[in-house]
Amino acid sequence: MNNSALIIVTNLVKTFPMGKREFTALKDINLKFNQGEFAGIVGPSGSGKTTLLNIIGSLDIPSKGEAVVMGQSVSGLSPKKAADLRNHHLGFIFQTYNLLQVYTVYENVELPLLLRKMSAVERKKLVLQSLEWVGLMDKIKSRPAQLSGGECQRVSIARAMVKSPEIVLADEPTANLDAKNSHNILQMMEKLNRELNTTFIFATHDEKVIKYLRRKISLDDGKVVGDEIVKNK
Repeated sequence: MNNSALIIVTNLVKTFPMGKREFTALKDINLKFNQGEFAGIVGPSGSGKTTLLNIIGSLDIPSKGEAVVMGQSVSGLSPKKAADLRNHHLGFIFQTYNLLQVYTVYENVELPLLLRKMSAVERKKLVLQSLEWVGLMDKIKSRPAQLSGGECQRVSIARAMVKSPEIVLADEPTANLDAKNSHNILQMMEKLNRELNTTFIFATHDEKVIKYLRRKISLDDGKVVGDEIVKNK
């Protein structure tokens, strides 16, 4: 890995108060991620995967050490600067989709663009392009309650990709999907990774996801216990 890494995590420690004691969720994590990676932070529940993903996504900060994302240390960011980092460089995909039920598919995907200074014409072009990527042009006016789980996750992928982010963080994105939909979603993300060179980082313990990874980082009890390049099958 070289100095052009998009993400550099150095000696990172994260503790949480538990009554009169502290719980250490992450213990001295050192990692780098370069552009175009398709990587997974893998481990059992409670191993620290989501905590690490949240810090990389500037949704949380380290207790000690540092996480530098796109050249910016997340510990030193004001709430506005952290929001700017997320809005311009990061996309998020969650296992619960996090779609707004009162909004249409189009409106859900457009939402991140409303925080930017761009015309309605520009926004429309990007939303339609993103929905075409995920094959949902026929569902533009539908609301989330009218969609299947797989379709909802495709909307969340479109919403993550509409900004053309350098980095997409996916937290257990297949947890609520059956095997067929899981593979469809993963193939879609793999295609976007290859075509757009977007860096994808998953937090997962799902074997279906792990089979698609090109890099597997194993966490156990808050420590990195493995980091390997995986040959794609």
